[in-house]
Amino acid sequence: MTEDRTHSPDPAARPAPAPETPHTHTHTHVQEFFGARAAAWDAKFPDDGPAFAAAVAEFGLRPGDRVLDAGCGTGRALPALRSAVGPEGTVLGADLTPQMLDAARQAGRDAQGTLLLADAARLPLRAAALDAVFASGLIAHLPAPAAGLRELARVVRAGGRLALFHPVGRAALAARQGRELTPDDLRAEHNLRPLLAGSGWELVSYADLDNRFLAVAVRRR
Repeated sequence: MTEDRTHSPDPAARPAPAPETPHTHTHTHVQEFFGARAAAWDAKFPDDGPAFAAAVAEFGLRPGDRVLDAGCGTGRALPALRSAVGPEGTVLGADLTPQMLDAARQAGRDAQGTLLLADAARLPLRAAALDAVFASGLIAHLPAPAAGLRELARVVRAGGRLALFHPVGRAALAARQGRELTPDDLRAEHNLRPLLAGSGWELVSYADLDNRFLAVAVRRR
């Protein structure tokens, strides 16, 4: 774990020791996949910055909010999140892959918030510590999506918000990956809405466009 010395976390969001996590084999696969690509990740997707900024702006964060970028990767959302919550807010970025966090530091994004080497499905944070979670591309990499979304709900206060984001929409992503878009796609609205509802969230907006995917949910009281 690397702590940003410029922006200290809110005491309510101060990390606690992480419990041991299951799915070790799955985590190893994720770490190997992203670890091998971390150094070139930003160069591979150089035009995604405006999409991240627009999604954060639409997310509705307020100055002083405490927000987590879950599965932050190289930290591309961190500057926009910091701008949204201001100097009095708390920005955390958690990722399972050390090389991704190293790339975030090399890009200077650790100046925008605290970086945590942590599993988004087993977060070392207190219950209700946060006002919001921003998650880019995360849901497809959760070994147990319902359990992962429940964990995100655990660390967000009642009435807090969750953004599930991707810089391109479902169809464009499927084309990029050379696969067909099928009805069982996890991010399809008819699948995502009940998944969120069973995990402590209520879907309040859903946009699946060529140039972005953004689903926003509210933590149920």
